[in-house]
Amino acid sequence: MSTEPGPTDPIQHTSAPQSGGVSGREALLLALLVALAAGAVLCGYEMLRSSANTLFVQAYGKQGLPWALGLTLIGVTLLTYIYGRLLSILGPRHTLQATTVLAIVTIVASYAAIRIGWKPARVVLFIFKESYVVLLIEQIWSYIDSTLDPKAAKRLNGPICGVAGIGAVTGGLVLGRLSQSLGTLNMLLLGAGATVLTLPFLQLLFARFGAPSEGKKKQHGHLALYLFRRERVLVLLIALIAATQVTSTILEIAFKSALQDYLPNADRQNAFSGNYYALINGAAMFFQFVGAPLLLSRFSGRVIHILVPVLNLGALGYMLVASPLWGSAIAYGVFKTLDYSLFRAAKELLYVPLPFDARYRAKEVIDVLGNRVSKGMASLGVTLLQWTSVVFSTLSYAGIGLCAVAMWLCLALPLTSQPERERSS
Repeated sequence: MSTEPGPTDPIQHTSAPQSGGVSGREALLLALLVALAAGAVLCGYEMLRSSANTLFVQAYGKQGLPWALGLTLIGVTLLTYIYGRLLSILGPRHTLQATTVLAIVTIVASYAAIRIGWKPARVVLFIFKESYVVLLIEQIWSYIDSTLDPKAAKRLNGPICGVAGIGAVTGGLVLGRLSQSLGTLNMLLLGAGATVLTLPFLQLLFARFGAPSEGKKKQHGHLALYLFRRERVLVLLIALIAATQVTSTILEIAFKSALQDYLPNADRQNAFSGNYYALINGAAMFFQFVGAPLLLSRFSGRVIHILVPVLNLGALGYMLVASPLWGSAIAYGVFKTLDYSLFRAAKELLYVPLPFDARYRAKEVIDVLGNRVSKGMASLGVTLLQWTSVVFSTLSYAGIGLCAVAMWLCLALPLTSQPERERSS
């Protein structure tokens, strides 16, 4: 592994994945273990996501969604800072384990606080569910990017998403089946229980393959922000993530607002939401197991990065002419399906040639902080416009989404250009 660069040095693009990454049968075992760990996280998240949203809307109404999403700026910034400190102190292995335990404890504590009638706990839970899952999943992907051989990563990234997606589908189906009989609040405990299953898979993973090398222990900032001054690819990546998350946020607000209008009953809404996300995750699994490996083996990453926003443009076009509920459901579903499969598999390949600080520190800034800050800023923008008496309709949301996807496409072109690919390999 090459020596880690200082704040004024260019990144040396020779890293463990390129020179000694796991391949062959060992790569299959590693992929299975990380996929099972991610699947347990996503299973718990699917039960938590809809439940936290339903509990929040019950207390604060759908008009509270934009400002609550805006408050995720605070939650994700705090969690990312804590992550950076823990990574410096504990290293990647124990940081992933510690943040997983922290997530479980927070979910259970939120359940207890809501049970005794503390209303602000619903806000805390809503903010936390927007932040913790990205932090855990991105750490798992940092491990994948740091250990798999690049050729194995190109072949296995899609199936890893697919196996993990089984957990997400399971969580959605359990939510859809049990929300009305057990009640929405009790779904939090099931979500925490599913997340507990992550820990034994992580233990097996680290016992067999160990933790990735951190190179020299000298630190240049807990989040490696200096890399953004030196590497254009990282700046383009964080801008790309911002554009995708503006799209995601607008479609999420549109869908959840329509859901509250058409299904105001909390438990019926939660059951519908669980089945909806299970369907999305099922569609994503098809692309993860079939579409991503096939397309990534036949086409360059550049083609995939252009294809995904083009498909989103088509879905947003449908949203302009369809009914509010189904138009927003289809557009949001297309975004999520592609985001969980083709986009994720192609995006992660961009990190593989980069050194430890880029894969573990700068990546978290991009895919956690950049992700949720963009989402929060978009939500705050909607809130501010609502305060000025601007009325948002499905057409308004679709129009904003079209602009965001157009920006996404414009960023994907230089990010995946030949000169940029050469800089990142």
